[in-house]
Amino acid sequence: MLYSLLRKFLFLLDAEKAHYFTMDVLKVICKLPFAKQIIRKMFCPPDSPVTLCGLQFKNPVGLAAGFDKNAKYLDELSLLGFGFIEIGTVTPLPQSGNPKPRLFRLPKDQALINRMGFNNDGVEKVADRVKIFREKNRSKTIIGGNIGKNKITPNENAWKDYETCFLKIAPVTDYVVVNVSSPNTPGLRDLQQKEELKKILAHLIFLNKEKKYFKPIFLKIAPDLNQNDLNDILNLAIEIKLDGLIINNTTISREHCKTKREKIDKIGAGGLSGKPLLDRSNDLIKYVSDKTNQKIPIIGSGGIITAGDAIKKINQGSVLIQIFTGFIYQGPSLISNINKKFREM
Repeated sequence: MLYSLLRKFLFLLDAEKAHYFTMDVLKVICKLPFAKQIIRKMFCPPDSPVTLCGLQFKNPVGLAAGFDKNAKYLDELSLLGFGFIEIGTVTPLPQSGNPKPRLFRLPKDQALINRMGFNNDGVEKVADRVKIFREKNRSKTIIGGNIGKNKITPNENAWKDYETCFLKIAPVTDYVVVNVSSPNTPGLRDLQQKEELKKILAHLIFLNKEKKYFKPIFLKIAPDLNQNDLNDILNLAIEIKLDGLIINNTTISREHCKTKREKIDKIGAGGLSGKPLLDRSNDLIKYVSDKTNQKIPIIGSGGIITAGDAIKKINQGSVLIQIFTGFIYQGPSLISNINKKFREM
């Protein structure tokens, strides 16, 4: 009830401004005496441990990449009950991203369209913030690092960007996600082609072993892949013994939206997230789970607005789930509601 009232005010603001306003206010509140203890007691559910790739997650509900790109709010977000938080996407060099406005709400659909463009402070600064959080905090929250390439880097040199990010992020996070599926960096999705992808992933797996990081490496895929490209990725994942897939990123499709087409067309390009993506995401999870005989662990992401949506993803084959848009529309209660349903399974 409280969040629904707050949301009415926040939705009067530009979506990106509302995001930073909310998190900055939470940061200030957390500095008040006993505030952290009160917030933790209000929102942190009893542990419902899930193990994946040797990591023990205190519960299966994670925050997807893009919410805390620069690892500025790890302390505050860890109080809200997440089992894991994924920072990024980070790139080797800082970049400002695409021109504003670049984040738009579709309230009728409980959806967002974004064309942020990997805006971030650069991997060095972000890795330093994660390191400081680790040193100051004994939270059991797992931290993942989502990595990408700079817009100015040609695709033939993309593997170097992923190497740079991996070498900085892997030492301070619990797992690493390779993002080649955002629709907001020109040409990035071309890196999902088998040979380009193998060049990146095989090199990171080599670095992982050579440097003795032994951090799980996941790949985040697009929901818009055609059947052949998807099967190529699955075959490659099995061949190189990839640790898992995150299914999935935002979509360029505008199907199943209730919002008037004129409004959507006016917004323009960007990745769609939220409820319209749920069925496509679930179908993809089921297909991958069946096609690989559950040999590739899946983190399900896309379209989770209710606790029931999350449980569907787990029933389709996900080991863990991630939320983003649902968190914007439903607030922290979504985390506790999903965990409650999970404990009832």
